[in-house]
Amino acid sequence: MPATTAEKHPSLAREPANLIGGKWIPIPGETIASRNPARPDRVVWRGDSSPQAAHEAIAAARDALPAWSSMSFDRRAEALRSFQKLAKDRADAFAEILCDETGKALWECKAEAGLLSAKVDITLETGEFSGRHRVTDFSFPMGETKRAACYFRPHGVMACLGPFNFPGHLPNGHIVPALAMGNTVVFKPSDKTPGVGQFLAELYAEALDSVGAPPGVVNLVQGGVDVASAVIASPDIDGVLFTGSWPVGRKILEASLDYPGRMVALELGGNNPAVVLPDADLRQAAIEIVRCAFITTGQRCTCTRRLIVHEAVADRLIPAIVEAASRLVVGDPRSAEPVFMGPIINEASQQAVFRFERRLAEAGGRVLLGSRPLEGREGWYVTPSIVEVDRFVNRPGDDPEGFHPGCDEEIFGPLLRIARVSDLDGAIDQANRTRYGLAASIFTRDEQAQRRFLAECRAGCVNVNTGTAGASSKLPFGGLGNSGNHRPAGAFSLDYCAFPTANMTELGADAQIAQGMTFDDAWLA
Repeated sequence: MPATTAEKHPSLAREPANLIGGKWIPIPGETIASRNPARPDRVVWRGDSSPQAAHEAIAAARDALPAWSSMSFDRRAEALRSFQKLAKDRADAFAEILCDETGKALWECKAEAGLLSAKVDITLETGEFSGRHRVTDFSFPMGETKRAACYFRPHGVMACLGPFNFPGHLPNGHIVPALAMGNTVVFKPSDKTPGVGQFLAELYAEALDSVGAPPGVVNLVQGGVDVASAVIASPDIDGVLFTGSWPVGRKILEASLDYPGRMVALELGGNNPAVVLPDADLRQAAIEIVRCAFITTGQRCTCTRRLIVHEAVADRLIPAIVEAASRLVVGDPRSAEPVFMGPIINEASQQAVFRFERRLAEAGGRVLLGSRPLEGREGWYVTPSIVEVDRFVNRPGDDPEGFHPGCDEEIFGPLLRIARVSDLDGAIDQANRTRYGLAASIFTRDEQAQRRFLAECRAGCVNVNTGTAGASSKLPFGGLGNSGNHRPAGAFSLDYCAFPTANMTELGADAQIAQGMTFDDAWLA
């Protein structure tokens, strides 16, 4: 598709550039480019990509580490408060470029803009249940002249690899706690949303300059797979903070095998189930399931992908869900009229949804609501899809036994599959028929059923009578299996941004002579 000439987006302070060692380095070129999903002929950001820039950014972050980590926590917090103020002041500008680059509805973009500044409060707050409480130095006496202490130290240079679906909020959720604990950062945004990545880096550069931070505390390198590979292959990276897909997460783990001391925090995808039992509030369940299956055009890792409904209420609930999904307003993300969801990120993602739905139908799935583009509308639009299957199976779509309509595949788009069960045992079994383990929900008034689901469902975020999509920033956020490696973000992000160091200090001179040991003070004469 021919592209119009890319001009600097009005939300950005400068032309496309990398930020290395405190200097903005223009990168004119066409190696990577982002298009407006609602108007694909419009290029939002276009620039060059170079793996060499990754090495330079890592070196700059290494140079800045001693001075930054030796600053007091309060001084680093001052820089984060400066960032917070800038993020609040420029929230509208952030929402504008986010909307243009992702195609998300403008109301969603404004909500994400507010999350940038909120992360600072969550990170810096104190109290028994705060993240800072768990990473605060402590000490205690071991005897009359001996003390024990625990100190929390930064890992060093942290690589932050951002996703496209929440290109501001999710990398920011890594960067804020990393900086708070004294780490320096090399940030590589998704090559689908480089403009939002640059906007975020511009805020950090200004905030850090305002407190006299050394150059290189936060560095920005744009690029695709080649740049990401150069970053994670570097022996000078002390941590990788990643949000994205399991296949990429696997490559990060492989690249880190020779660096056992490297902190790797993976926030990956999900094939998230929602269970509905006969005693559930069906209105509540229907609304939450439709919202969580299709919000952000199905491009949230916590979106409901699988509905497991008890056969006693299936004939009432399923038609209501289909009807509600068919009435969702899909349209221009900047429309003056209420729009639930805009286009999907690009044409490849749009076609992936259509292709997966066709495969499900060919394999025996019953299409209850077919997905389609919007007639007469440019842009990568895709309407909701709902397919009923006989059961879910814990095997991938490319399994050697053949494609199964209930296969364990995460399709990052607005497609919901439904299966019926006869009891709670079957529901829990079906919910766990996945290699993933990010989010899950159950809808029931039965407290015993709730307790069983909380105890037996294998997921990091398990909800009751509310949907899978959405989280509290005061709780951990992460999963297990192919969804993560037990390094939850959210309120627990500070935990993976520092490591504890044990210390014992003897203040006296009463060294203990062990059994079988002899020492004569005359030897020191």
